[in-house]
Amino acid sequence: MGQVREPDGPPDPGPPAEDGFPEEPAPEREEPAGEDLADLLPQVPVRRRRRGRGLVEASEKRRTVYSPEQRLLILDTWRRSGLPAKSFAPLVGVSHHTLYKWKKLFESEGPSGLMDRPRGAPQGSRLPEITKRTILMLKASHPDYGCQRISDLLARGPALPASPSSVAKVLHEAGYVTEDIHRRPHPDKVRRFERAKPNQLWQTDLFTFVLKRQNRRVHLAAFLDDHSRFLVGFGLHATASSAMVLETFRAAISSYQAPEEVLTDNGSQYVTWRGRSAFRKECDKRGVKQIVATPRRPQTLGKIERFWGTLWRECLETAIFLDLEDARKRIGFFIDHYNFQRCHQGIDGLAPADRYFGVGSEALKTRKARIEANALELARNGVPKKPFYLTGQLGDKVFSLHGEGDRIYLREGQGQREEVELVGDEDASADTDASDTESNAGNAADEAQEPESEVTP
Repeated sequence: MGQVREPDGPPDPGPPAEDGFPEEPAPEREEPAGEDLADLLPQVPVRRRRRGRGLVEASEKRRTVYSPEQRLLILDTWRRSGLPAKSFAPLVGVSHHTLYKWKKLFESEGPSGLMDRPRGAPQGSRLPEITKRTILMLKASHPDYGCQRISDLLARGPALPASPSSVAKVLHEAGYVTEDIHRRPHPDKVRRFERAKPNQLWQTDLFTFVLKRQNRRVHLAAFLDDHSRFLVGFGLHATASSAMVLETFRAAISSYQAPEEVLTDNGSQYVTWRGRSAFRKECDKRGVKQIVATPRRPQTLGKIERFWGTLWRECLETAIFLDLEDARKRIGFFIDHYNFQRCHQGIDGLAPADRYFGVGSEALKTRKARIEANALELARNGVPKKPFYLTGQLGDKVFSLHGEGDRIYLREGQGQREEVELVGDEDASADTDASDTESNAGNAADEAQEPESEVTP
């Protein structure tokens, strides 16, 4: 028989353990005489290698920390070199993932993205400082504005993104506290209705108030489109006569078009108990169906009742008019602001004109695009771009104008948009000595507002 030799090298480590590392061999022990080997196996401790952390000298493992100026210099050198990230990264002692990260931060936030950031969750609001200051200025100027209203104003005006919860966080950090306001509960569940298209239904009602200087009571009649909340016509007179209502109704139809239906209350200007009223005859003449609301149910005319509350709180309550003509002029200014600039929470934060002229979806897309475009501008320069948006109707054509960067686009109805050339031919302009005429388009996004819950004045 040949002699058995011990194998060269370390002994076989055996099968791997559950964590992926092989088990170390147990120390050799002499088998005692008279004892079974199986009785000894459970007493042998088994050692396994585990993953973990160990302490090493600082010179052994050290990560190079670059300052923001060095990071910017590395990015600039990388761009000038034209090398791929995987080839350039070893030259500066960083990984190619770090290069891509720095590049992304610089493109989205500018040089400030390369600054050192504290670890952990940031304290307080993450909104830019200009957005915080705008929120506080709006709240200071209008203490009755809520978080949703301020959020819609920022989106429609300077195109600053801020959700209602972010607005609330900024106000809480500034010292504002939540206050419980006790309101009169509604007797039953609020029921809502809305027509699908403009001019399908108009709501009309009368409102009265006193001119403070003259201590004179005047009466205001208005017609409001049910779908868009757009005020198509109003009239302010010294008496609440049916003739005044008819004059306002005819003026609204001549400015826009006759509705399919008109919703009124049981006032003497609209309904008579003997025969047909003058207003009913006018509706029949123009092919308009008159719908009379249930008596003592102002909720049926809730949309125009809500407008009266808005008009009172934001204009009439504090305004002091010189006379009837001054009141008529200044109320007209407010109604223009309400129609074309003021955000309405009941129609997704749009202005009534956006819905009435059929450009609501386009307005929402434009607002979103402006917010995204302003995000980079805020990061790099800290100042948002001035917005531009205009909608209206010329004859039978509905149009909208909006700006994207330095370009202006025109959209007619639901058609495709076209770029508007604002600068004429240089050679032609050099030959003429006429001065340039400036045209300041009304910005439908500045100082926009939105209504609160429905109330009856």
